[in-house]
Amino acid sequence: MKQTLTLTQWLTASRPAHTPIAWQDHHTWTLGHLRADVARLMADLQRLEGERWALCFENSYLFIVALLATLHAGKTPVIPGHNRVSLLDEQRAFFDGVLSDRPLDWHGPQQVVHSAMTVSLDALSLPALRHDAHVTLFTSGSTGQPKRINKSIASLDREAMLLAARFADRLADSRVVASVVPQHLYGLTFRIFLPMALGLPLHAAMLYYAEQLAALDPQYRYTFISSPAFLKRLDSRLAAPPLAALVSAGGLLPWQDVSHAAEWLRIWPDEIYGSTETGVLAWRSRQQDNVSWLPFPGVRFVPENDALRVFSPLIADAHGLLLDDILRFDADGRFHLAGRRGRVVKIEEKRVSLSEVERRLLSLEGIREAAALPISRGGRQSVGVLLVLDDAVRQRWQARDGKALEQAWRHALRQWLEPVAVPRYWRVIEQMPVNSMNKRVYAQLQELFHETP
Repeated sequence: MKQTLTLTQWLTASRPAHTPIAWQDHHTWTLGHLRADVARLMADLQRLEGERWALCFENSYLFIVALLATLHAGKTPVIPGHNRVSLLDEQRAFFDGVLSDRPLDWHGPQQVVHSAMTVSLDALSLPALRHDAHVTLFTSGSTGQPKRINKSIASLDREAMLLAARFADRLADSRVVASVVPQHLYGLTFRIFLPMALGLPLHAAMLYYAEQLAALDPQYRYTFISSPAFLKRLDSRLAAPPLAALVSAGGLLPWQDVSHAAEWLRIWPDEIYGSTETGVLAWRSRQQDNVSWLPFPGVRFVPENDALRVFSPLIADAHGLLLDDILRFDADGRFHLAGRRGRVVKIEEKRVSLSEVERRLLSLEGIREAAALPISRGGRQSVGVLLVLDDAVRQRWQARDGKALEQAWRHALRQWLEPVAVPRYWRVIEQMPVNSMNKRVYAQLQELFHETP
């Protein structure tokens, strides 16, 4: 396996100044550009008073400039997870100023970062990182309330090394493109730390559409860092780009989308399981539906009451972290995901697992996605479901066959579920609403459900 670079070596490792770091359209930023841009921004930050700087970037090259300059200036990068001014105002207690690649209408210290396009031919002599150097990220969870999480640079370097041990040989000589932002841990790890650790050029812009993926220069091979939401929208009528690897994380990737992506892109996706709190935990590559997850080296799960506590080289707490997910283990230590612990409600004094309702719905023909919710109406609580259907069944639903489908689904579910767990309210939608990391926000789903007449 190729030797990986830690963050402190991204600028200082012995490499030619013309080594490509990032590109966008017909422009390429090199290691020489990166050294010069970091040195200039670091000097600016050293003159400023604020200790914590929010990184709000669309351009990933300039994000890297800001990340390195902030850390080497002895400051703390804060990654708020968005560029929206209204939310930055709400979160202003968490940072002293904003670094961005464009002016923001934010009322506070702000530095707009750009590349001077000058080249530093010499290796930099940089101040050492603080012993407690870290980045601050936020995860919204199921309530939408931001939760602050500190990730040490050492932990992020370890995560890149762990991933390199699994994927480096396949990624060799490829270019990294992504449909996810570096504002969350998945994007930060796979779009920034992993390519920088392996010396792979990365795309400075984000891909929003399948047309952009198809338009990539075919003279190169690419590693595509994607989300389930993007892979659901692939258009197989377009020309497929040459991929060395395809990675998906951030949510469940339905088998139908796995097989569709593999058919068009001629490569099977590698799926990653983990969270902002834990880092990566497991990996799988499916060429059939029911494939279990393989934990990364050093990851272990310990039962604790009705839950699991996970320990990992990427988790700083010696006591590990308690998982919200329910895992079902095979004899060989691999596992299947079986819902989340927090999604059990009481209906008519009976415990109902909403995750189990969703799982059973997904086993029915024609149902691609399902979200089960507790619905209160007329002083009575029942289960309601939001469904995304495949084309054939959706056409039946739209042709006024909805009541017959509901009856058939209820009849099928009764063989597995208690009567109170069988959904009482049904709604079919075109697409399941998710946040920027393809995670469902159940409070938002509840509001959507209540729009039903």
